[in-house]
Amino acid sequence: MNRLTALMGAAVIAGSAQTAVAQDASTVVATVGDTEITLGEMIIARAQLPAQYDQFPADVLFEGIVDQLVQQELLAASLTDVPSRVALSLANEERSLKAGEVITALTGEAVTEEAVQARYDEIIAEFEANPATEYNASHLLVETEEEAQAAAERAADEDFAALAMELSTGPSGPNGGELGWFSTGAMVPEFEAAVVDMEVGAVSAPVQTQFGWHVIKLNETRPVAAPDLEEVRGEISSAIQEEAITARIAELRDATAITLPETGAIDAELLNNLELLEP
Repeated sequence: MNRLTALMGAAVIAGSAQTAVAQDASTVVATVGDTEITLGEMIIARAQLPAQYDQFPADVLFEGIVDQLVQQELLAASLTDVPSRVALSLANEERSLKAGEVITALTGEAVTEEAVQARYDEIIAEFEANPATEYNASHLLVETEEEAQAAAERAADEDFAALAMELSTGPSGPNGGELGWFSTGAMVPEFEAAVVDMEVGAVSAPVQTQFGWHVIKLNETRPVAAPDLEEVRGEISSAIQEEAITARIAELRDATAITLPETGAIDAELLNNLELLEP
């Protein structure tokens, strides 16, 4: 168990306060042989700790991280035969970190309040130009067309909810067949087509779907309300970010010579062969 784990696992909060001497990330905090450990390296290590470590005082974290990095450096320096997988992992990590920096910069440039508002205005304009409807319906589900036809005839004179509780084999039966509010695309096509063509208060003729035979009552309709900006801000921001990244990658592809393996030229199963990494 390294000292960082021991300190935090035991919730040790006592310790001398560190003197504030660091002015920038290059400040040397400790040396191990000829290797310097900087405050910047500690900051990165601290940032990678899980949120549960936020409960510990700064001085405890400081001491623990210093000791952890010292221990790691001692062990790392003792490795004389470095496996190729270390260099390969470092190459992948460097590539990933650099790509992440570009994505962060692109996001900051593209996802502005002005861009989000403009995209939201487009959504509102689409709602106004193509108003959508939500439906509130009930149904009962039976196995055969004959049963459905008989239920539809009874529904003309009887309470639909009571009828659904009596006859329906579907999960909504005990609740009187109520389906609540739904919009287009939420139901199977045959069911949706029947609902869209109905008048409020009407009961449908038998409708067949993959689940069986339905008798539907349309209880109510209402226009779909346009979302508030805050409801869709995250979705809008993600869309703008993805568009910016996709556009930048396309631009870089056009400007860069890229060679890819022909299909089947390299055995895909080799991805699972860790023995290839052995010297």
